[in-house]
Amino acid sequence: MSEEWQAAIEGPKNGNGRTLDFEKAVLRRYEGAARKPEVGLCVPVNYSRSLLEVIPEEIKEKDYGCGDPSRYVNEGETVLDLGSGSGKACYIISQIVGPGGKVIGLDFNEEMLALARKHQAPIGKKLGYHNVEFRRGRIQDLKLNLDLVDRYLARNPVRSAFDLFKLREFEEKVSDEQPLIHDESIDVIVSNCVLNLVRPEDKKELFSEMYRVLKKGGRVAISDIVSDEAAPEHLKNNPELWSGCVSGAFQEEAFLRAFEEAKFYGIHIEEMRSEPYRTVEGIEFRSVTITAYKGKEGPCIERNQAVIYRGPWKQVVDDDRHILPRGVRVAVCDKTYQIYSKPPYKDQFILIPPREEVPPEKAGIFDCSRDAKRHPRETKGTDYKVTQGSSDVCGPGNGCCP
Repeated sequence: MSEEWQAAIEGPKNGNGRTLDFEKAVLRRYEGAARKPEVGLCVPVNYSRSLLEVIPEEIKEKDYGCGDPSRYVNEGETVLDLGSGSGKACYIISQIVGPGGKVIGLDFNEEMLALARKHQAPIGKKLGYHNVEFRRGRIQDLKLNLDLVDRYLARNPVRSAFDLFKLREFEEKVSDEQPLIHDESIDVIVSNCVLNLVRPEDKKELFSEMYRVLKKGGRVAISDIVSDEAAPEHLKNNPELWSGCVSGAFQEEAFLRAFEEAKFYGIHIEEMRSEPYRTVEGIEFRSVTITAYKGKEGPCIERNQAVIYRGPWKQVVDDDRHILPRGVRVAVCDKTYQIYSKPPYKDQFILIPPREEVPPEKAGIFDCSRDAKRHPRETKGTDYKVTQGSSDVCGPGNGCCP
């Protein structure tokens, strides 16, 4: 990486040089970890042995994570791994998605990328297919291709303020015309202990970028470190703790809130380690894995659908503040009905379609202020007057009763 580019991406420094310290601390620590394994820079994770067989020891011993988001990936999907490091997760996921799927590993660290790419061809040859690629970028800016920027800088070194202006202009152009990751192109985003390394001022953009690149109905599976209490400023200002995935960690509730504010829904804590990764000044930092979905957008139309929450809770409230009492027919718009028909809600509801389907093009606007209960006549139709018995009723002589 050129010195000009290093200076350009770091931007202005505050009085204590915080921006420079943290960016360099993370970069240097993981450059060292790419050369020589660093014990203690990860949380032990058990992976399927069969998925590890094709992966060289050099990659496995330099893998730094705190969970296994690969468990939430399916065959045939396009997966983006943020902060892919040595590439271990990418090569595991490549076997899960199979030849019909695709895996994109994205990392900022050139030494880690070199390690991951070094074994790309032989691993693909062993598997019998090549479905993994690695790209260089920052996880909070999934539009800017850093390899293109480096090529530009090789031809156009930054020697003046005007040169810097031209660099910024080039960055905007390639981000718009040749984005590193295109809008709505990814089925699943995974990440393993990387989000905490992003500067606080960039974290909102990080979640926005994840949302941008996911397809509608796509999801994230994120393993990261969270704290039970907010870390005080003096811990956040410690480069060793920050680069060690500690002091940059989200507080537990703030982590979930970040997904909500980015418009994700169906947010679910898949795993939370009982034992902390580290404890500093009484604050516990532990591994957590979260899944969340994209796709709530769209109009609320009335198609006379209802849902019944199965339980076991007396009632629940969803991300759109629908109150769903157990066992009650609740009126919902078509958008909510479709969301409840898929994971992660699928098994929690009984879906009640109308007896006569209302075509979407003929549907009216759903009244969100209406009484939440849906009378059965709304789904059956007010003129529904059928009277009939069941041919399956048990009775004497039909052989179904003792």
